Amino acid sequence: MSSRRKFLGAATTSVATLAIGCGAAAEEQPQATAGPSLPVPVAGSPWDMSWIETLGGKHRQVFDLGTMDLQVVSNYLRAFREVYGLQHPDVVAVVGIAFKSFPINASDALWERFELGRLWNVRDPMNGQPARRNIFAAELPAEAPAMLREAMVPRLREHGVHFWQCANALNGVAMRLAGETNANPDDVERELKEGLIPGVRIVPAHTMLLGLLQERGFTYEHIM
Repeated sequence: MSSRRKFLGAATTSVATLAIGCGAAAEEQPQATAGPSLPVPVAGSPWDMSWIETLGGKHRQVFDLGTMDLQVVSNYLRAFREVYGLQHPDVVAVVGIAFKSFPINASDALWERFELGRLWNVRDPMNGQPARRNIFAAELPAEAPAMLREAMVPRLREHGVHFWQCANALNGVAMRLAGETNANPDDVERELKEGLIPGVRIVPAHTMLLGLLQERGFTYEHIM
């Protein structure tokens, strides 16, 4: 019993960022994305931004994640479920990630290779040590609080939450990690791109995407 209490306490402290996801099904289909059409990309542009125009939903919010705290995202989904009985695809959440919260988008291999837990000061609730795996995307034991399990990245993704990674910030992360490992920054950046969690979209600039989504009817919340 004592060990179970220790785990729950550690999990709540280290992953205080997590909360309850969203539930009940909605009958109506999502509305078409509001706002002006996207500009035509310049010739030779490597960026395909057309996915923005596929985001439906009546209730849409983009979260500017300035810290590793997913609790508010989960609360947003839970509130729509409890108050209105709505979930995805009527409710759409997008999580924008730049530098400070980069580890959320990183695979276990990157956490291990670059010691992201030590560098970002994230501890693993299982042992209290600097995390060497992505604790925001980990499988939690059945005795973990439901609020933690529901707000893990895979669970949020099940509820239609989209995650992006700013390319400019990724370059900054690569520079930092290259300095830590005495490696070539370009090689590190390539490794980071290949090691993101599947489904994470790399975008040209965090600030640009925040604006584009707001132009298309998304409300905005900065989590700091």
